[in-house]
Amino acid sequence: MNGAQSLIRTLVRTGVEVCFANPGTSEMHFVAALDSVPEMRGVLGLFEGAVTGAADGYARIAGKPAATLLHLGPGLGNGLANLHNARRAHTPVVNVVGDHATHHKKYDAPLESDIDPVAGSVSGWVRRSDRVAEVGADAAAAVAASMEAPGQVATLILPADASWDEGGQVAEPLPSRTPAAPDPQTVSSIADILRSGEPAALLIGGPACREPGLLATSRIANATGVRALAETFTARLERGAGLPAIERLRYLAEQAVRQLDGVKHLIVAGTRSPVSFFAYPGKPSDLVPEGAQVHTLADPSQDVVAALEALAEQVAADTLPTLAEPALPALPSGPLTANNWAEVVGALLPAGAIVSDEANTSGAALPAATAGAPRHDVLTLTGGAIGQGIPVATGAALAAPERRSPHRTGRSSTWRPTAARCTRSRPCGPRHARTSTSPPSS
Repeated sequence: MNGAQSLIRTLVRTGVEVCFANPGTSEMHFVAALDSVPEMRGVLGLFEGAVTGAADGYARIAGKPAATLLHLGPGLGNGLANLHNARRAHTPVVNVVGDHATHHKKYDAPLESDIDPVAGSVSGWVRRSDRVAEVGADAAAAVAASMEAPGQVATLILPADASWDEGGQVAEPLPSRTPAAPDPQTVSSIADILRSGEPAALLIGGPACREPGLLATSRIANATGVRALAETFTARLERGAGLPAIERLRYLAEQAVRQLDGVKHLIVAGTRSPVSFFAYPGKPSDLVPEGAQVHTLADPSQDVVAALEALAEQVAADTLPTLAEPALPALPSGPLTANNWAEVVGALLPAGAIVSDEANTSGAALPAATAGAPRHDVLTLTGGAIGQGIPVATGAALAAPERRSPHRTGRSSTWRPTAARCTRSRPCGPRHARTSTSPPSS
């Protein structure tokens, strides 16, 4: 068994089933090894940003990492933007970055680069696997590191000779550090703050933006009057009829300031205290109102859902959550514009859709237009680096193939990805793009 085979077999043994790849010459032994490990699905991306974005979208929906295969330092560099978004989303991703053979590096070939610090800019864990006998163990360590709460990008650098040499060994899975339990004393002290009657806001993020956390947050808000908000850019937000419609903190600083106006206590759960996306002359970068106190119920490394449920039991034991009623906006007529496109999405969004939302300034109307739509997920632009939309939607679709739905035209042979887009047969605006009428192939 060579190093590449031990790497792929170890990834499969640790639960990694998909590898998004844009390989080159130094990764050919990994590509060849894919044929001998049918449990690993290889998905070719024609640009590294598509590869890394798809891995991000896959893991956000699957709850476990996908692998990427990237060609040396320049290939990693091409994928950095979506790895930056994955880092901000706390997405578990395992990068395998090929490098020149160890004996070849001294010749400074044209593609030679210093991969390690580039990888470190977006990875919480980086390791170079120089010996074939260690490749499997290093792969197991990379998967475990990626899954450490709250999740992170892990990058394994694989020299070509460590890939092609014989002597590879398959490694067993390693345990990951699970989320820390909430601190009972912290929960009780925040319960006292909420009982005090002073104006407060509860800002949730991370896993709290899924159903159990949303239900607990709504109960707390109904019982105490705390202003409930979700972080501006959520990795995965479950929404729609039958779930609490928790308002997101606005992207524009002046709007976020208005949402937090008058708050004396800001309680953060699964996220951090909010700051302005950019600096502006004469305006503060910290969005917390002057004089307000910030309290952390649970940081991203802790079990935020358990913390919210414990807090709900203390302050809202007999209180029910408020659930969004089914409601669809009317389908607008006329040209598609920056003002009415959200109503189109809200009117046509199918049940179980996954929306890869790359909109910042133009997406402000989308949450209101889809609050009563059939239940769906929203994957937002967590790091602000453009280029997420299609790759993240692609990875999400591969993670949840059962969530593709037929067109409403009734043509059962016609399918679309679960990311929302215009499907009219005639152009309805300058950015109109028709959707493929065939299921996406592998």
